[in-house]
Amino acid sequence: MTGETTSGPASGAFVDGVHRFPVRVYFEDTDLSGVVYHANYLRFMERARSDMLRVAGIDQRAFFEADEGAYAVTDLHIRYVRPARLDDVLHVESRVKSIGAASCRIAQVIVRSGELVTDALVTAALVGRDGRPKRQPPEWRRIFEELAVKAGNGEPDGN
Repeated sequence: MTGETTSGPASGAFVDGVHRFPVRVYFEDTDLSGVVYHANYLRFMERARSDMLRVAGIDQRAFFEADEGAYAVTDLHIRYVRPARLDDVLHVESRVKSIGAASCRIAQVIVRSGELVTDALVTAALVGRDGRPKRQPPEWRRIFEELAVKAGNGEPDGN
């Protein structure tokens, strides 16, 4: 089924404006000490953000294929609190914190059985093919604004 972009069980779901995305830790995710390699937390978070947008109704693929541009991470702050290990079931929780004309800020936490493993604050900007910032489509901004309000983050800050 080429090109299928529908949500499935691995796409996670929204609860009160917070997207919850399940991740199981596989052997390939770990380092020699048996814990998740630090860069793999970023991969888990990237997947969660992508699926958050998909589930919310933002079709990044169609936008990119229409030569309109794509999101690029412009700022990232991450904190490692405790290690995750082989076969752990984690959840990446993503919430929209703020929305700008060309960007959005998303807070993400990775938890295991309710216990914090990692947290991060990610800023992603929409950029055109030329690499310059581009205004987000009005419908996408509306979606982000609704999610921010549902997650208890108030109004967009215009960053």
